Amino acid sequence: MSERIPLRPLASILSARNNGQNPDLIEKQNLKIRHSKMRDKARLQSEGRLLVLGMAFVSAFIVVGLRMFSVATTLPEEPRAAATGTPILAQRADIIDREGRILATNRITHSLYAQPHEMLDPLHSAKSLAKIFPELNEEKLIKDFTGTRKFLWVKKKIAPEQLQAVHDIGEPGLLFGPREERLYPNGRLASHILGGAKFGREGVLSAEIIGQSGIERAKDDYLRNPANGDKPLQLSIDLAVQSTLREVMHSGMRHLDAKGAAGVIMDVYSGEILAMSSLPDFDPNSRPKYFTGNNPSDNPRFNRAVQGVYELGSTFKIFTAAQAMELGLAQPETLIPATPPFRWGKHRIGEFEGHNYGPTLSLSDMIIKSSNVATAHIAKEIGVERHQDFMKRLGFFDATGVELSEAASARPLLPPHWSELSTLTISFGHGLSASPLHLTTAYASLLNGGHKVQPTLIKRADEEGMAQGERIIREEVSKAAREMLRQVVSSPSGTASFAEVSGYRVAGKTGTADKPRENGRGYYDDKTITTFASVFPADDPKYVVVVTLDEPKETTGERVRRTAGWTAVPVAGEVIRRTAPILGVRPEVASEFQSALRLTSN
Repeated sequence: MSERIPLRPLASILSARNNGQNPDLIEKQNLKIRHSKMRDKARLQSEGRLLVLGMAFVSAFIVVGLRMFSVATTLPEEPRAAATGTPILAQRADIIDREGRILATNRITHSLYAQPHEMLDPLHSAKSLAKIFPELNEEKLIKDFTGTRKFLWVKKKIAPEQLQAVHDIGEPGLLFGPREERLYPNGRLASHILGGAKFGREGVLSAEIIGQSGIERAKDDYLRNPANGDKPLQLSIDLAVQSTLREVMHSGMRHLDAKGAAGVIMDVYSGEILAMSSLPDFDPNSRPKYFTGNNPSDNPRFNRAVQGVYELGSTFKIFTAAQAMELGLAQPETLIPATPPFRWGKHRIGEFEGHNYGPTLSLSDMIIKSSNVATAHIAKEIGVERHQDFMKRLGFFDATGVELSEAASARPLLPPHWSELSTLTISFGHGLSASPLHLTTAYASLLNGGHKVQPTLIKRADEEGMAQGERIIREEVSKAAREMLRQVVSSPSGTASFAEVSGYRVAGKTGTADKPRENGRGYYDDKTITTFASVFPADDPKYVVVVTLDEPKETTGERVRRTAGWTAVPVAGEVIRRTAPILGVRPEVASEFQSALRLTSN
């Protein structure tokens, strides 16, 4: 701080008086000097303030200019509600068939939401939306739009033409949010395999897609992982084979007036499922949400091939014959007592429709003629413990383990106490209920040379497909079982002659079981579950085909026929006839035709 100069310093005043000068001149001079210093100081302060103010103006101009440049170079967007919380990842991996064809993918759609406080005409908007979306309640919309809410969903998913119609309303308080939705381009085809997806967490800018059922749910973690967005999940099914299986089964189901149907085609070595269908089915693009019936099997979402557990009748007899051969108890030509009835305590086991096949049958004829009595005799020789162990190794004690969310709970229904009587009845397919997929897997394990397979809906690498599982039976026993089943189709006395397909050596076994009543009290007299389990070609097995029909009726004859030979067998035969070429199985050329070709070529 500078020292203040006095206006009339005493020494200067005294000196001026002694010299005869006017002391007032000294005061004026000092006052002038003081004002000059004050003026210089004020000027410096003003210059500093002007510099700071100028810099502030320049900074403001630069900020405004940058903002105007940013706005000018950015595309215009509709205002959106602020999103809060963790960002929602909407990308979901595609699902493809074994040939790379799309089964499930994503497409961009829009949601519609409202910000009532931004609306110019809520009443008009509510009335207009009610016309565009008839399912919306106009009065509720008016109440919501004129209330205190600042945000509400109007529609979670809208079509492009609906978006345009809402846009034409011209209401700034109605906004659109982009999002992905799951698309199944093949509709009902493979619906029970794919299952379906739904929205999880939702925001105005995107929505999370999560699996709801089927493989979409079972493989949800893989499909939702952003790292797999460009790595589709490849299934084992062949879209062309799947389409053919469904078409044939649907036609057969209608022709036979059946309540439902299930079919499976499996590679006998790898366990890969090439096709699997359950009817009735549904469109996963508009998956039904509610079911009001009492019987779960009436629900179109119910997967009969996996969730449906049924007594599969005489298809089980080949297991009994194979185990007897494996244990050395019998050979194909071994004679077995067959005179009905077979007595066990107060219980009697007879033949279908009272047939009597004579005092004895060979093991082969037991399968060809489908004798309950002869099978029970063999089962008694096998014994309870060995029979239980064999059925367990074939997979009839556990869920199949196939990659479907519903499969874990689909376990076979076993007798509460496995007695000798249980062994006798289960040996010919009664007293144990299992799914068609269980049966398919067991036939593949039995007829592929005797190695257990694990069913799968995921395409396996070549080395995985050739890997052999636990040995169930010896290879020669597996071959003998195939030859027996071949005679069921080819022999005039066999029960599956309608499965004979020219060029393909089909082998298989029929099964007809009375349908149990819903209350658990006995069986219906006029309702059956019919099944045909088959393998082809019989001498070089490649695929197992199983077809099951619920309450079929063949009515072209004088009386209604409900057995598998008249219902499931012709359907399965048509499935094989039409799918074998697609699967690349070359037909055998008849020997006469081969001779003619040789003569012509010579």
